[in-house]
Amino acid sequence: MNSMSNPLLDFSDLPLFDQIQPEHVAPAIDALLQESDAALETVTAPDFPADWTAIARVLDVTTEKFGRAWGAVSHLNSVADTPELRAAYNAALPRVTEFWTRLGSDERLYAKYKAIDPSTLNPEQRQAHKNALRNFVLGGAELQGEAKARYAQIQERQAELTQKFSENALDATDAFAYYATEAELDGLPEDVKQSARAAAQKEDKDGYKLTLKMPSYLPVMQFAKSSALRHTLYRAYVTRASDQAEGEAAKFDNSALIRDILALRQEEAQLLGYVNFGEVSVVPKMAESPEQVVRFLRDLAQKARPYAEQDLVDLRTFAAEQLGIADPQPWDWPYISEKLKEARYAFSEQEVKQYFTAPRVLAGLFKIVETLFEVSIRRDAAPVWHPAVEFYRIERAHPEGALKGTELVGQFYLDQPARNGKRGGAWMDDVRARWLRPDTGRLQTPVAHLVCNFADGVDGNPALLTHDDVITLFHEFGHGLHHMLTQVNEERVSGISGVEWDAVELPSQFMENFCWEWDVLKHMTAHVDTGEPLPRALYDKMMAAKNFQSGMQTLRQIEFALFDMLLHTEHDPAQDFMPLLDLVRSEVAVLQPPAWSRTAHTFSHIFAGGYAAGYYSYKWAEVLSADAYAAFEETVGKDGLPSVQTGRQYRQAILEAGGSRPAIESFKAFRGREPSLDALLRHQGMA
Repeated sequence: MNSMSNPLLDFSDLPLFDQIQPEHVAPAIDALLQESDAALETVTAPDFPADWTAIARVLDVTTEKFGRAWGAVSHLNSVADTPELRAAYNAALPRVTEFWTRLGSDERLYAKYKAIDPSTLNPEQRQAHKNALRNFVLGGAELQGEAKARYAQIQERQAELTQKFSENALDATDAFAYYATEAELDGLPEDVKQSARAAAQKEDKDGYKLTLKMPSYLPVMQFAKSSALRHTLYRAYVTRASDQAEGEAAKFDNSALIRDILALRQEEAQLLGYVNFGEVSVVPKMAESPEQVVRFLRDLAQKARPYAEQDLVDLRTFAAEQLGIADPQPWDWPYISEKLKEARYAFSEQEVKQYFTAPRVLAGLFKIVETLFEVSIRRDAAPVWHPAVEFYRIERAHPEGALKGTELVGQFYLDQPARNGKRGGAWMDDVRARWLRPDTGRLQTPVAHLVCNFADGVDGNPALLTHDDVITLFHEFGHGLHHMLTQVNEERVSGISGVEWDAVELPSQFMENFCWEWDVLKHMTAHVDTGEPLPRALYDKMMAAKNFQSGMQTLRQIEFALFDMLLHTEHDPAQDFMPLLDLVRSEVAVLQPPAWSRTAHTFSHIFAGGYAAGYYSYKWAEVLSADAYAAFEETVGKDGLPSVQTGRQYRQAILEAGGSRPAIESFKAFRGREPSLDALLRHQGMA
C-alpha cells in the first residue's frame, strides 16, 4: 500500500485525521518498521561515521516519521475509540513496543553514540547526547544475552498490560448509566438536568441519564439533595474497574493487571541493577532519590495537616448544625463542602459557571498569552477527528530588522467536550516537535494536542465551564506553550522533550495562577444570558474561597504521591497493595474512604500514563511554578496586569529553552536563585 492510499504514510503536512481508518494501521506500521529497521542497520554498520548529524539524517528522520504515525493512531485511540480501531491498535502495539525497546538497547548504536566527540556538538546537541547515553543505560543497552531478551519481553508485556488497564478504566466508566426520576434530581443545576434529559431521550428512555463522566458525576455529588442518589453514583465511581464493582461491571477488574505491572517494573529495576522501580524512575528527574521525594512529601504533609484538620472540623460542625447530618458518609462530603462554601462565601459553583462560556474563556486565555508572550493566536484549518475539534496557529512578528510580517511559531488542536469513546481527564500531547531537520535543512514548527472533557452546550447555548474547568484549560495550555514556544532546534530537547518529568508541570501549573487575577478574569467572562462580565463582588467571594479546603486538597495529592512512591519502593508486588494504601491514608488523610473504595484501580497516571513513581512531580513542580509566578506578583503594573518584561524573561528562560539544559538552570536563569517553598504555602493560604 503506497502513501497515496494510506493517510498514515503522508508526512507532507499535518496528520489526515479525517481519513485515517483502522485498516490503514497494519500496512503503515509494516512499512515504517521496515524503513526504521533498515535505517538502524545503516547507521550501526562498522563504516558509518560516529557523527551526530549523520546519524540524525538517516535514523532520526526515519524514526520521527514512525513516531508521528504511531502518535496519530494512539491519539485517535484516546479520543475516538471504536472496537475496530482498538483491535488495530492492540495488534500493532507489541511490534511498535518491540522496535522502540530494541532501538533503545542496541549496543552497536550505543557504541556509536559513545564514540561521538561532545566537543563537536553545539550546547543543545550536547544536552541531547548526554540524555541519549543515560537513556541507553536505562533502556538496557548494557544488558547481555538472556537479561537483554527478558528486558525486551518485560517492555512488551508492560505495554500490553497498561493498555488493557486504560481500556478497562474507559469501558467501566462508559458502561455505567443510571436513569433517575425528576424527584431524585432535586438540587441539581438546570443545565446538568437538561443534559441528562437529552441523553435519556437520545436513547428513547424515560427520566434522566446520569453517568460517571465528570460533567455528570461531579454536579450530582455536589448538588443532589438525595444522599441515596449520591451513594449510588459514588459507589459505582470508586469501585470502577475493581473487584468491588457490581454485576456486569466486574469484568473490567484491574486488580490482576496492577499486580502484574508492579511485578514487571520491579523485575526491570533489578535487571538494570537497581533495588526498586522508584530508583529507576528518579534517574532522569530533578529529585535525587526516592528517599528525598518521600521526605519532601512528608514535610509538606506536616505543614498542611493542621489546616486540613481544621477543614474537617468546619465540615463536621456545619453538617451537624446546618444540614442535620450527624454522621456524614463519604458520599456526603462533596455535598457538605459545596453547601458550606455557599454558606460561608455566599456563592455557588453554579452561579460562577454562568459567566464562563467556553468561547469567551478561550478568547480571554488567548488575550493573556498574546500580551504576555508577544505572539498572536489565530483560527487555522486542518483535518480533524470530530466536528467539535478546533485548530489554531500561533504567530509572532519577525525579529527586529528581519523580514516584515509574521512567522509561524506553532499550531494546536483543541478538543474540549466529553463524549463516549474518549478517555477521561485532560492532557496535552505533541503531534510533532520543533526541529531544524537534518534531511531538508528546513525548520519544522511544533504542533500540539490539547484535550479536555468539558460539558457540551445545551439548547444552542455555548458550553458553560466551571472555574475548575477554566483552570484545567489554562493548565493544559501551559504545557502547550512549553511545547510550542520553544526556540530549540534539536528535536530531542525542544519543547517538552528532554525536560525532567518533575519539572514538566512547571509551565502548566504556572498558567493556573492567571485564573485568579481580576484583571485577567474580567476580560474572559460574559453571562450566558445577559452578556454581563463577572461582577467584582462575586470575584471577591471566589478569592475568599480560593483556599477553601486547601489543607485537605494538599493532603489528598500527597496521599496519591506517597502511595505511588511507596508502591514502587517498599511494596512487595506479590502482596495485595490495599494494606499499603490504608497505611498511607491513616498517615496522611483526614478523611477515610469506605473499605470497599478502590480508587487505585483507575489511577491511570501511574498504571498507564507515565507517572509511575513520579506522581510527586505535581507537588514538586508546584513549588517551582508558585515561585516563578511570584516574580509576576512582584512586578505587576499599575493597571493590575502582569508585566510584559517579566513575561519576556519567563518566556526566554523557561519556555524557549525547553529541555536544552537542566530545569534547575532554567529556573535560576529566570529567578536568579534556587526555588523556595514559601510562595506555594502563601498561595495556598498555609503560610
